[in-house]
Amino acid sequence: MFLIPARGGSKGIPGKNIKNFNGKPLIYYSIDLARAFADDKDICVSTDSQDIVSAVREYGLEPPFTRPAEFATDTASGYDVIKHTIQFYEEKGVQYDRVVLLQPTSPLRTIKHLRESLELYSDDVDMVVSVQEMYNPIYLCYNEDENGFLKKAAENKYTRRQDMPKVYKYNGAIYIMKVESLKKTSLAEFTKIRKYVMDDTDSVDIDTPLDWEIAELIYNKKIKDNK
Repeated sequence: MFLIPARGGSKGIPGKNIKNFNGKPLIYYSIDLARAFADDKDICVSTDSQDIVSAVREYGLEPPFTRPAEFATDTASGYDVIKHTIQFYEEKGVQYDRVVLLQPTSPLRTIKHLRESLELYSDDVDMVVSVQEMYNPIYLCYNEDENGFLKKAAENKYTRRQDMPKVYKYNGAIYIMKVESLKKTSLAEFTKIRKYVMDDTDSVDIDTPLDWEIAELIYNKKIKDNK
């Protein structure tokens, strides 16, 4: 199953999920990507917003339900939304082995990214997740000792940034999760996680107006470069 979570409320960018991004609603990019891998019956848009429901219907996809209010608050977790969706389908007799979650806020994610992520997935992992590489923050962090002097926040043997172990952060673009694992525990407690590394430009996750401008600049530059 391909799950596209799209809550109606957005404080940073009102109506973000259906705001036009380079000429079409932002959520359509995730729908297009899912359609490259699955039939519409296996694509679920989970939303509490009738405006989003209408926009998705105009694109030829029927949301299977309207998300209950308790799963559409600021305090509701993504895990709650995923569990609700799995339960909805299972009550209708539809069983899935994995959930591919595509957040609408990652329009720079491509077919290539998702195909390569799917190739990394196997039944012996809890999740394949997209990440971007970061500088190891340990090298840069200091705190004060009892005398008020700065010292390294964590003891390490490295003196050059280049020698530090690589560290990564989730970029929000792709989550491929084993349903059996989701039923046992939350995403935060998964222990068998395989990474898929994306570069910084493709990893832009739109949360603020500045993120939106950056994402559009990158998207339009890619279109120009590919002409």
